Amino acid sequence: MTAPSSLLDLDDVDALLAADVDGSLRFAALGGAQIRATQATVEEDGLARLHGLQPRSVVLVTGDGCASRAAELLTAAVGSRIGIPLVESVGTPMWVGPLDVVVVAGDDAGDPRLVESVDRALGRGAEVVVAAPDEGPLRAAGAGRATTLPPRVAVPDHHGLLRYVAVFLAVLIAIESERVAAVCPDLGRLAEAVDDEALRDHPRNEVFHNPAKSLAARIRRRRVVLSGDTRATTHLARHGTEVLLRTGGAVAAAADLSEVLTAGPLFTAAGSRPTGEDSLFHDEQIDGPMPGMPLRVFVLASEANRPAVERRVAALPDADVVVAASDQAGPLGPPGSPTETTAVARGELEQIAVLASRLEMSAAYLRLIGGN
Repeated sequence: MTAPSSLLDLDDVDALLAADVDGSLRFAALGGAQIRATQATVEEDGLARLHGLQPRSVVLVTGDGCASRAAELLTAAVGSRIGIPLVESVGTPMWVGPLDVVVVAGDDAGDPRLVESVDRALGRGAEVVVAAPDEGPLRAAGAGRATTLPPRVAVPDHHGLLRYVAVFLAVLIAIESERVAAVCPDLGRLAEAVDDEALRDHPRNEVFHNPAKSLAARIRRRRVVLSGDTRATTHLARHGTEVLLRTGGAVAAAADLSEVLTAGPLFTAAGSRPTGEDSLFHDEQIDGPMPGMPLRVFVLASEANRPAVERRVAALPDADVVVAASDQAGPLGPPGSPTETTAVARGELEQIAVLASRLEMSAAYLRLIGGN
């Protein structure tokens, strides 16, 4: 079997669109649509039963994949600032009762763990919200007793992160609208930020004006480590490695920034190419990339923390700080430099949503041009 090769140029728009036969770019651009679909459900009084509640806790029970990652990300970003205890769990805890709200989220309507969680939460008198396909065993478990938020925009499972973030946000806003609004964006504003990113990442925008293409170009033919400047962006980095693998076929590692900095002295040796007979006769078109591909670190950061993060990673041999500022192109420059851009002030969750959309679009571009 031959290894994938780069037959397409990132700025060859017609070729990119023709090659996207499985809709990778379209699915990656639907993050804003998924958020708006959740907003539409809420506006149809889909969460009316939660209004006015004063729950003891909100328990997020999630299946594998994006639902679990979204729960980790949201808890890390706002869990300590919303005034409601937010609990992540793999199933409905034994202590749950009538004073709690349980959100059961996942992609598999037949997952026995999710079905059991719905049944147990309802049996204990908790208010239950099910964010999963409204079918099969989960529909039977809810049986009209649980509030359902089924997906309205069909995307592959690994593109569902922003939908679950929107669902969890919608539940929190419905319960404590005033207190949550102080730290969380409304869904319309969140969708607008993601849609703006999708427009910047459109195939017709050239690499130097397209953040997703620029990121894909910097990832291609490299070993990649993704990290974050906070717990929330580190969870986002882990989602990034998953979507790079699932969509782009690119193998990347995710790690806490402190771990990356500790391992920094090893990167130069790890990035050196092997010599001798093996490298002399190596053909990348037939044999695939060399084992000694250069290594690059990408740190996902908030715009406010960017200067501090740049100082922290300055000693790494090859590192980029990726923020949600628009129209980024290539490695970021210092404030006031030609590569510095002026960004619209956004909250932490909006910036995370923008970066999630950019990572998914970058993975789609890597898929089309041959990735690694």
